[in-house]
Amino acid sequence: AEITPAPTPAAARTYLVFFDWDEAGLTDRARSIVAVAAQASGHTALTRIQVSGYTDTSAAHPGPRGERYNMALSIKRAEAVKAELIRDGVAGSIIDVQGYGQTHPLVQTGLGVREPQNRRVEIVLR
Repeated sequence: AEITPAPTPAAARTYLVFFDWDEAGLTDRARSIVAVAAQASGHTALTRIQVSGYTDTSAAHPGPRGERYNMALSIKRAEAVKAELIRDGVAGSIIDVQGYGQTHPLVQTGLGVREPQNRRVEIVLR
C-alpha cells in the first residue's frame, strides 16, 4: 500500500522583488513577481500580506542622513509593491507595509556597497 505523508501546514510563502539602485519604481520583472504573489494570495485563506522594503548600504550621504534617506526609500519601495498588489486585485486592507532601510540585508556587506540583492521588497503571504 502507498503511504501518504501527512499534509504539512502551508508555510508562509515569500516573494522577493528587486529594485534598481536608488529607485522605487517596479521593473517589468518585479511586476511579474508581484502578479504571481497576488495570484497565489487569491488561492489561499490569507489573513495578512506583509510587504517589507529594504535598501542596500549605499547612500549619497553616509551616516544618519543616508540612513534616514534609505529608510524613506525602503518604505517607498514597499508602498510601490502594495499599490501593484492592489492593482492586481488584492484587498489593500490585508496588506501591512513596513520599511527597514539598510538594516537586515540579505547579503552582508560593508557600508557604502551597492548590493542588488539588498535592494528589495519581501512579500510574505500568511
